Amino acid sequence: MPKLVFITGASSGLGQALAKRFHQAGYRLALVGRRTQEIKSWCDRLGISASSYQIYSADVADINSIVAAGRACLAAQGVPDVVVANAGISIGMDTAERSDLDVMAQILATNNIGLAATFHPFIDAMVQRGSGRLVGMASVSGIRGLPGHGAYCASKAGVISYCESLRGELRASGVKVVTLSPGYIDTPLTRQNRYAMPFLMSADAFAERAYRTIEAGASYRVIPWQMGVVAKLLRLLPNAWFDRLLAGRPRKHRRSGR
Repeated sequence: MPKLVFITGASSGLGQALAKRFHQAGYRLALVGRRTQEIKSWCDRLGISASSYQIYSADVADINSIVAAGRACLAAQGVPDVVVANAGISIGMDTAERSDLDVMAQILATNNIGLAATFHPFIDAMVQRGSGRLVGMASVSGIRGLPGHGAYCASKAGVISYCESLRGELRASGVKVVTLSPGYIDTPLTRQNRYAMPFLMSADAFAERAYRTIEAGASYRVIPWQMGVVAKLLRLLPNAWFDRLLAGRPRKHRRSGR
C-alpha cells in the first residue's frame, strides 16, 4: 500500500504545492480544506486519479471540525505516514482597535489551536505503529516580532515552541516532529504584502525542499536557507538596532484594508 499524507490548507498555495510533490513521490493524498470543490478541480487539472486521493471538508479553526476530518481519514484511508498542518492565515492588526482583537483570536485559533487539533487524531495511532511525521508550518516571522504583524508573529512563534515541546514528548516513540519555517513564498497569501520580500521563492521550489526535509525527519528547517541566516542575524541584533531597522516599514494589511 502506498504511503499516505494528510495535508490541511489544500485548496491553494503551499498546500497544493506540497500535495503535488507528495503525489509525484507516490503518496496517496488526504486533502483538507473548506473549499473542497477547488481541491477537486485542482486534482482534475493535474490528472490525479480519484483512487489516489480523498477530500475532507474542515475548518481548522473549529476543533470539532478538523478532529472529525482526521478521524474520517483514519476510517477511510488508514493511519497517515505524514501529517502536514499547513493551514494558516495572516492578517495585520492594531492593538488599539477593538475589532483587531477578534482578528488576533481568529489567527491564534487557526494557526495554533488548529495545528494541535490537526495532529490530535493521529498521535495515538502513530505511536502505536512506532512511526510517522507530524509537520508544523511555522514562519521566519515567528523569530522576531514585526510591527503591525503582532498576531501572526505571535502565532508562528507559538508554532515553533509548540512543535519543539511535542518533539520532546514523542522523542522515544518513533514519531518525528518536523518544524518548517518558510521565508517569503510566492502564494496568494504573500502577493498582498506591500513591503520587500527578499529571497522570494516559488511554491513548487519550497515544496521540493520541504519534501526532502520531511523525508529526512529533520527537526527544524528554514526554507530558503538564506532567510535562516537573515533571521539569525536579526535575532542577534540589540533591540534598539532592530527597532531602528524596522522603523517606517510598511505594515501588513489589516482586515479593514488599512
